[in-house]
Amino acid sequence: MSLSLDLSAALSPLVGQTFVPARTVAVADGSGVTLSVDVLSVESLGVSCEELRLDIPALGSATLDVLKKWGDGLCKRVTYLLENLGPLEYDAQSGEVLIRSTPPDQNAAGTTKYYEVLLSSHGQGRFSLRRFRNDAANPGRVAAPIQVTHEQLAKLVNDLTATIPAKP
Repeated sequence: MSLSLDLSAALSPLVGQTFVPARTVAVADGSGVTLSVDVLSVESLGVSCEELRLDIPALGSATLDVLKKWGDGLCKRVTYLLENLGPLEYDAQSGEVLIRSTPPDQNAAGTTKYYEVLLSSHGQGRFSLRRFRNDAANPGRVAAPIQVTHEQLAKLVNDLTATIPAKP
């Protein structure tokens, strides 16, 4: 089975439930790749979650060029979230690539929302997706739920796994 099908099967019995704190649902493939989703609620049409992580042991200590390649592939392929994604920072010393919404969602009330993706080669190679909110009245960012349909979540997982670069 694929990670997206395994995740769908793991979420199916949770439909109609809400979790405080978030409940981590994890699935793995035979090669050691692990997908973890911190779920806030599961409904018949969609999922609300705090974070989505993909651990790829083969990308542990990957070069910055490998992470850049992965980030570029993700930004081109993942076009169905609320905002498009684009690379923001490359940090060779930390072995990380930071990707954010381009542009972020800004409403008239002074609230900005954006996705943040972090690709890292420390320990195990890791993809992490979170959503944040900034309010003009209250400085600083606050975590915001990621809300996607089951179909979007499956597509995202498939796109993540399809863009994993082969380590040179």
